[in-house]
Amino acid sequence: MLLLRLAAVLVVAPAIVSGQSGRRVAPNFEGIWNSATTTLLERPAQFKDKPFFTKEEAAAWDREFARRNEEPPPGTRQTGTGTYNTVYREFGTRSVKTLRTSIVTDPPDGRIPTLTPAAAETRRQRLEGLKKFENPEDLGLQDQCLAFVTAGPPMLPYSYNSNYQIVQTPDAILIHAEMIHDARIIRLDGRPHAPSRIRSWLGDSIGRWEGDTLVVDTTNFNDGGGFYGDAGGNFGWDRNLHLIERFSFLDADTLLYKFEVDDPTAFTRPWQGELTLARSSEPIYEYACHEGNYSLTNMLRGFRAAEGKPVGPPER
Repeated sequence: MLLLRLAAVLVVAPAIVSGQSGRRVAPNFEGIWNSATTTLLERPAQFKDKPFFTKEEAAAWDREFARRNEEPPPGTRQTGTGTYNTVYREFGTRSVKTLRTSIVTDPPDGRIPTLTPAAAETRRQRLEGLKKFENPEDLGLQDQCLAFVTAGPPMLPYSYNSNYQIVQTPDAILIHAEMIHDARIIRLDGRPHAPSRIRSWLGDSIGRWEGDTLVVDTTNFNDGGGFYGDAGGNFGWDRNLHLIERFSFLDADTLLYKFEVDDPTAFTRPWQGELTLARSSEPIYEYACHEGNYSLTNMLRGFRAAEGKPVGPPER
């Protein structure tokens, strides 16, 4: 509600005067944006040496993507219970507007670089913990309602709730990610990064304008222990992560979002990516992760039951 009230109070014109110069006019990114897309994070093997689709290839990819994600007809044989029905998903219906075959743009093969040995060991340990459901600390960051891929940064699409509300003033931009209701403030007033001892899941973001492009520099991440494969940290990160993001208009209803990931303790080389976000007329709803996170308790109770340990009555 606070964000909605703030948005209602801030009447922002199509362009905003920068607080740094008092004269230049900056683009206005304010609004609701959606990043759902059929384009995958990493390039599929069949497009190994093909960074862009033709329009016809993109249309064929979109049709096949929709077919693979259709709800199985009643009574058909399935190989697992899955999670949600398709009606609750938002996989996206179109490739990114730039016709990229993957969100990753560099390395040229469209694949995330190899993890360093230390990061690979962290990933192995996290995967082992995810298999056991023994301790809450070992479960995914999304299971713990700590961090999610959509909030990032970088802000990457998921299979649902890939929505953002941008609130813009001359001195700051606020990005509210629907899942899991994270709000990131990007300062535009010329202040430097916070002291290195102050760290958080979303880092510390400062921005500047380069022409009509908003450039965001983010440091001060915590040692979150994310790894490629965990939805709460689909890339390895720690306190050495340095992220550069660029926001610009591709057209009136499309944001072009580019990012550069540099973390020498997690990856063997820096990597880059880009995607497009479509303007939306739909509202953002509260994503009450902790309030509805009964699954975490049930997973832990199930593990204890499998061990043969007594399971107490559920909390009321």
